Amino acid sequence: MRPILFVFALSLALSASAQKKGKTIPAPTPSKPNIILIMVDDLGYSDFGAYGSEIQTPNIDKLAYGGLRLKEFYNNSICAPTRASLITGQYPHKAGLGYFNVNLGLPAYQGWLNPESLTFGEVLQQGGYNTYLTGKWHVGNDSLYWPNQRGFNKFYGFIGGASNYYDISPYPEKAPPVELVENNQRINLAPGKYLTDEITNHALSYINESKDKPFFLYLAFNAPHWPLQAPAEDIAKYKGKYKIGWDSLRAQRYRRQLALGIADPRQKVAERDPEVVAWESLTYDEKELWQRKMEVYAAMVDHVDQSVGRVLEELKKLKKDDNTLIVLISDNGAQGGLNPLGRRRQRSSGPIGSAGSYDYQEQNWAYVSNTPFRNYKATSHEGGISSPFIAWFPKKIKAGTIAKGTGHLIDLAPTFYDLAGVNYPNTYRGVQTNALPGVSLKNLLFEGSDIVRSEPIFWERAGNRAVRKGKWKLVSLYNQTAARNGEWQLYDIETDRGETTDLAKTNPEVVRALIADYEAWAKRNDVEEYTKIRPLNPAGPAPNPSPNTNNNPGTRAEVTTPRPRPNN
Repeated sequence: MRPILFVFALSLALSASAQKKGKTIPAPTPSKPNIILIMVDDLGYSDFGAYGSEIQTPNIDKLAYGGLRLKEFYNNSICAPTRASLITGQYPHKAGLGYFNVNLGLPAYQGWLNPESLTFGEVLQQGGYNTYLTGKWHVGNDSLYWPNQRGFNKFYGFIGGASNYYDISPYPEKAPPVELVENNQRINLAPGKYLTDEITNHALSYINESKDKPFFLYLAFNAPHWPLQAPAEDIAKYKGKYKIGWDSLRAQRYRRQLALGIADPRQKVAERDPEVVAWESLTYDEKELWQRKMEVYAAMVDHVDQSVGRVLEELKKLKKDDNTLIVLISDNGAQGGLNPLGRRRQRSSGPIGSAGSYDYQEQNWAYVSNTPFRNYKATSHEGGISSPFIAWFPKKIKAGTIAKGTGHLIDLAPTFYDLAGVNYPNTYRGVQTNALPGVSLKNLLFEGSDIVRSEPIFWERAGNRAVRKGKWKLVSLYNQTAARNGEWQLYDIETDRGETTDLAKTNPEVVRALIADYEAWAKRNDVEEYTKIRPLNPAGPAPNPSPNTNNNPGTRAEVTTPRPRPNN
C-alpha cells in the first residue's frame, strides 16, 4: 500500500475505533488563527477595570491581564469616521467618510465606503475566512453598501448610528420599533429582548457554524452609546456607587491607573474642566438624577462584559480559544455636551435606564470616563481620540504586557492580514485599490517590538485637526465663532499627555514642519477646508448641531460636536 493511502486508512480506522468507544474526535485546528475584533461605542479610556474603572468588567480584565494593553491607541474621535478607518485600514477621507455617513457632495465626504477601500471582510474572505459582523455598521445607509455586499458572509445588527436597546412599540409617539437587518432582510427586535444580548447571540451562532474554515468576527456593540437603557438587575448592582460624585471618582480612577501602570506619574494630567460643576453644589434631587445616569451607564458596560464572557466560554467549549486572537477597543472617547433637563427627559416614557427612556451620560460623567485626558468625543484632544486597547492570544501574546504602542485604527487591518497570511490585493473586482497607510502590529503584539512608522499619524474631522509624530502632537479645534479653523497648539505628549502647556510659540520650527506634514497628508487624502464643505449640504444635518437643540435621535445627535473649549 502506498504511504499516503496507508496513513489515510489508518486515520479512518482510528476514527472508527474512537467512535465505537464513544469518544469525541476534536475538529482539526485551522492553521490560520481565528480573529475576533470587539468594538464598544462611546466608551471612555478609563471605563474598564484594567484601565482604572470601578465598573465590574472581570471578563474584559481577564483578556487584559492575560494579554496586552496599550497606553496609546488612537481612534478618529467619532463613530462613522472611526469605523471607516477600522473596517478598511484607510484614513476616513480616503475611504469616503471624511465627515460622517452623510453625503456632502465630494468623494471624500460621500458617506459610504468606496470600492477602492477594501473591507477586512472582503480581504479575509478572499483569504479563506468565514467573515461575520454583528452589531453596528454606520458606514453606508443604502443597501448597496451594507455588510453582505462588502465581504461579510453573515450580518445581524443595525445600519445607522444609534439604536434603542429594547423594543418600545407600545410607545410609538416616543420612538419607533428597533429596526434591524439580518442578511439584507429588515427585521425588528423582538419584544422583551435586549439588543446587546441579541448581538451576542448571533455572534455565538456564527462562531459555532464556522467549522471548515477559520473565522473573522467583527463584534460591534452599540453599548454604552445613548440612550441609556439596561436590565434592571444590572442597574441595581451599582445603586449608590456614584454618590461620591465625579471629582472624587476621577481622582480614584487616576490613582488606580497609576497603580496598574497604565498612567505615567511623570506625565501631566488634564486640568479640571470648568464646565463641570462641583458635585457638592448640586441639590439632593440633582445628585440622585446624576447618580442614576452613571448607574445605568455602568450597567451597560457591565452587560457588555457579561457578553464577552459568553464569547470566551463558547470558544473554550469549541476548543477554539487557543487559536483565536481577540482585540478590544472603543470607537472614541466618551461624549461631552451638557443637556439640562429638557429634550431627552421629555422624550422619555419611563425612568432613566428603562425601555423608552432617552438619556445619555453627558459631560459631567464623561469627564470621569476620559480620565486622565482633556476633552471629549469629536475633538482631536486625547480625551476624544484615545481608546483602551486590549489584545489576547494565548501562548502567543505574553500575559500582563503593558506597552506604550502609539497605534492607530489604520494599523489593525494590516495586522490581521499579516497574522492570517493574506495578501492585500492591488486590484479587486477590476478596481485599483487604495494602498494601506498603516503598519502591522504583529511584532508589537508577539515580540514587544516598537512600532516603526515612516510618517506621522493624522486626524481631521469637522475642522478638528491633529498630527502625532514622536513625542510631539500638533492639534487644532475648529473655531465656530470665527468661522475658521482654530490656531495650532503643540504639546509634548511624553511629559504632558493632559495637553496642559502649549509649546507652539517656543518651538516654531517643529510647528512649521508638522503643518507641512499635515498639508501634504491632507492633499493626498482629499481633505477639504471645513468651511468649504459645510455649504454643500444645506438640506442635510448641520455639521455641528448643539446637543441641546438636536432633536433627531437617529442621526443628528450622533454628529454632535462639543462646544470648543480652548482653555480647559
